Amino acid sequence: MVRHLETTVAAFPIAGAFTISRGSKTEARVVMCAIHADGRTGMGECVPYGRYGETIESVVAAIEAIAPRIAAGMERQSLQAEMPAGAARNAVDCALWDLEAKLSGVTVASRLSQTAPASLTTAYTISLAEADVMAAQTKAVAHRALLKIKVGTEDDESRLRAVRAAAPDSVIIADANEGWTEENLERHLQIAARENIGLIEQPLPAGKDGVLARIPRPVPICADESVHHARDLGALRARYDAVNIKLDKTGGLTEALIMRDEARRLGFKIMVGCMVGTSLAMAPAVLLAQGAEFVDLDGPLLLARDREPGLVYRDSLVFPPEPALWG
Repeated sequence: MVRHLETTVAAFPIAGAFTISRGSKTEARVVMCAIHADGRTGMGECVPYGRYGETIESVVAAIEAIAPRIAAGMERQSLQAEMPAGAARNAVDCALWDLEAKLSGVTVASRLSQTAPASLTTAYTISLAEADVMAAQTKAVAHRALLKIKVGTEDDESRLRAVRAAAPDSVIIADANEGWTEENLERHLQIAARENIGLIEQPLPAGKDGVLARIPRPVPICADESVHHARDLGALRARYDAVNIKLDKTGGLTEALIMRDEARRLGFKIMVGCMVGTSLAMAPAVLLAQGAEFVDLDGPLLLARDREPGLVYRDSLVFPPEPALWG
């Protein structure tokens, strides 16, 4: 079977701006990998992330470098050893999953479980801004069951209080994106507990989070930037209560499934998250997220336009992908 790989770069405008503690952007630039074989095409999408040293150019180069091996018949299991975890491997790995499904006629969902995948309650993200702005944005979506707010400044008390007041019935995840410090950590945790915040995501910088093992955690803490691989999990057990699994970190669905199962074995709660991308990037993550305690797959909802066909979102629910999109 002859296979041919190609890459495409596309930009999707964000509705407004997406702001976290590290900066702001107004478009999502994604890299797509297409693998063609026997009249079928498998697709995968990734979002390069500068926090991990990735650029559009470096990710495209990494995908194109593996193209001869893919053409020669390399499969997913060998890919794990040939490419490092990250966005480039994610696009190739997911394209191979999709191609396998199209060639075999067996969906990825069927391969992963005997039970049909269900719709999931996904978070909706409120970007970092002044407290009154965040409160107004939150009030407009307060009917949603699960919200995620971006924090990560020296003093987030007003933001936590304002958002909780604006959405008294929603479960709220507060994502600090490594923006808090040892000096303000415990104060922020106490405030979050009083405001009934459901989860705090990555409060301290990766590699500088040891204090989490030595202080009370009145709100569950979730690792994001601190965890990329299944092998990272054991060292984090004393520091974190949950882990955020993202395909762009694990390098695709293959490693993400291993990481999910190992995290459960170790007693972590599971969150499945995303970068800001299109429905093509979210589709495999929806299957990964079946049974997860927290789901944050709102990337397409933050865009001014999504690809067609896309995932179906209805209120707080995201539905499993149709084969025309992926898998």
